Amino acid sequence: MRVMQAHWSVKKGWLKPVAELDKGSAQLILIFGGTDALERFPFQDLRTHYPEADIVGCSTSGEIIGTEVFDDSVVVSAVTFEQTRLHVASETISGPEQSRSAGAALATKLAGDDLQHVFVLSDGLHVNGTALIEGIQETLPESVVITGGMSGDGARFERTLVVGNSEPCERQVVAVGFYGDHIRVGYGSLGGWEAFGPDRLITRSEGNVLYELDGEPALGLYKRYLGERADGLPSSGLLFPLSLHNEKGVEGLVRTILAVDEEAGTMTFAGDMPEGGYARLMKANFERLIDGACSAAESAKSTLVDSTAQLAVLISCVGRKLVLKQRIEEEVEGVHDVLGAVPMTGFYSYGEFSPYKPTAQCKLHNQTMTITIFAEK
Repeated sequence: MRVMQAHWSVKKGWLKPVAELDKGSAQLILIFGGTDALERFPFQDLRTHYPEADIVGCSTSGEIIGTEVFDDSVVVSAVTFEQTRLHVASETISGPEQSRSAGAALATKLAGDDLQHVFVLSDGLHVNGTALIEGIQETLPESVVITGGMSGDGARFERTLVVGNSEPCERQVVAVGFYGDHIRVGYGSLGGWEAFGPDRLITRSEGNVLYELDGEPALGLYKRYLGERADGLPSSGLLFPLSLHNEKGVEGLVRTILAVDEEAGTMTFAGDMPEGGYARLMKANFERLIDGACSAAESAKSTLVDSTAQLAVLISCVGRKLVLKQRIEEEVEGVHDVLGAVPMTGFYSYGEFSPYKPTAQCKLHNQTMTITIFAEK
């Protein structure tokens, strides 16, 4: 595997020239960029350079190249595989209720005896990430690992874009299948947030829409916790996600707000908020967030069997970026310290897809650093 990287901005054009990329040889081009920058990006430059490559990517809440984090630019990684076959599939979705069927349709398009891994990039606002992943898993063998994330739009929550061998567009999900015995993939996903306050029973919900906690309108209760910060919803909710667990306290997942409905008193999340489960408010701890990123890298490294990482794709939640602010590159540098001299790319997201441990199935996470590392053996 060989990786060449470039960087583009609206004001300055190619900051690291596309001409430095290895012309014509790459099979997969990963592009991540700010919503406005992605719409103005000169895709024809890439298509001219790589007429046969699959071009896949999404809008971001910050893009990663190496150990640096940028806003409103586009980062490009051209990946050449020596012995691995790829296939890209895409689906357009009108709303969250189609998420499961879209996942199943993607899986059907990618299915194959030698399919090893699926990397998913999804619209960040109109998809129920939980249902999307379940639709893929119900169609593919358990041995196929899924990772990826949901596109971002800064802290605006207005529109997100996905690229799947076409111009960037809304309401799209793209998946890349990796095939053959030579591809190796490692993965890890950890947070670092602290829970506080009492557990609240989810007494009414529909999919990813939360209506009631402890029999009270969910939005009103949540606003009481936020105080004056409630005026900044939904973006201020990124600083106070919810931790989910069942009555036995098993398997905590984190959920971030995507939208609020003042009239209905509801909150919409990136994934399911199951009735009968419990939710608890969380807050940030700077050092634990950075330690969580490093631990995710350690986990990814440990699952990459008999290989050394040749490409790392980092997908971290926009909420972490809002908390860490000028310290944001510390979590990326921490990942680099663990993984060593490996090309890194990625983005800040509205949701992350990964198993939370090697023996588990893929889940939607929020507020985590999720890392997928690739190698050929």
